Amino acid sequence: MMTRSLRFRLAAGALISIAVALSLVWYVLGHLFEDYLADQYANEMTAVSDALGARLAVENGSLRLASEPSDPRFQIPAGGRYWQISAEGGETPLRSRSLWDQELSSAVFLPDMYCGFHQAEGPDGGIILVSVKQMTLTEGDGRKSFTIYTAFSKNDMEEALASYHRPLMLMLFATGALLLLASFLQGLIGLKPLSHLRRDVAEIRAGRLSQMGASGPTEVTPLVNEINMLLSERETAVERARARASDLAHGLKTPLTVLAHLAETLPGDRRETALQQIELVRQRADRQLQAARMGVEQMATTSLLGISGKLVSVLSPVTRSRGIDWALDIDPDLTIQADPADVAEAMGNILDNAVRFAERRIEISASREGEMTVLRIGDDGPGAEPIHYASMLKRGVSGEADGVGTGLGLAISGDIATAYGGDLGLDRSRLGGLEVVLRLPATGNAEHRPCSVA
Repeated sequence: MMTRSLRFRLAAGALISIAVALSLVWYVLGHLFEDYLADQYANEMTAVSDALGARLAVENGSLRLASEPSDPRFQIPAGGRYWQISAEGGETPLRSRSLWDQELSSAVFLPDMYCGFHQAEGPDGGIILVSVKQMTLTEGDGRKSFTIYTAFSKNDMEEALASYHRPLMLMLFATGALLLLASFLQGLIGLKPLSHLRRDVAEIRAGRLSQMGASGPTEVTPLVNEINMLLSERETAVERARARASDLAHGLKTPLTVLAHLAETLPGDRRETALQQIELVRQRADRQLQAARMGVEQMATTSLLGISGKLVSVLSPVTRSRGIDWALDIDPDLTIQADPADVAEAMGNILDNAVRFAERRIEISASREGEMTVLRIGDDGPGAEPIHYASMLKRGVSGEADGVGTGLGLAISGDIATAYGGDLGLDRSRLGGLEVVLRLPATGNAEHRPCSVA
């Protein structure tokens, strides 16, 4: 699952952190610039109001403007800058040509303010932002109170904000991309020691290393030390188990030998039965002793072609006298993760059956299928009916019509395959006889380069 991946968790954490940080930067910088821009426009409107107030005079009780501001936008209808002077007492207000016939007052203001400015509909139908300033002019004994309205187009401020937000957004996106790349590289480099650990563990499982290397980051060193201690304890336990198995094997050999000698004194039919039972006990004891150590060498790497070649060499004198040919189709680089002795016993039992039933030819082939190596051993003998396959894999069931044999060979091979996480199956050979299919864990990656021997 992706949620169990350290790389995914680090990437997700970095993505969330970067997104939150950049969103906060966007919010803060956006509001700071908005406040700055609003202050700039407020200062501009205040300067216009002060300039208008300085040019006012009272003549015959009415306000008179000595001169208008020089900004040409005040002279163009809907020019984007506006002013109006409204005196108390119902006088006709003074206003810029840009307002045309629009008159500003608190009655025309919209309910909501924008960045500290009142909003009103402008002469072109657009929204204008209005600054209001109350002033009083005193001349002689007379006092004249009035209100100065200065305004500008809201669209101007929004365009200024947009021209700031667009590059800010691009900058933040670029920063986010760089930070994500940096976090990816950090995770890649930071997790690299785990890849080395995995490689070392694979080498140990393959039998090419006995312990993990001590080099690496200090954070990983305690884990490496614990694994090495575990390997040492395991090796000690395995040696102890092997010693006990060897002692038990030697302890059984003497009583069985004595029983075999005693059985020789029995009458003919009883002697044969007793010797068969003694041999059966010896085989089962050997099998149980081997099962006690089976799997402890799963870290060993075994060449399938090498084991097959040795077994064929041992059995060739028997098959040569009967005119039986061998055919091997096994990649030299194809290996399995199992102890060579276990593999030899499993294959030996299968080949022993094939030699017993074959008439002219025995074929051995192997291929890589996913994580497993599949070994196929087929012959041109009489074979067996599919309904008997399951019973032939059970202990004590012999595939021979005359009942000769203990019926343990295939069962033992099946136990070995199961101990290593594989399995054993039966099928009909393309030669017409029986085909035994043995599956064992594969090691490494091998491309198929057949090596044929006929």
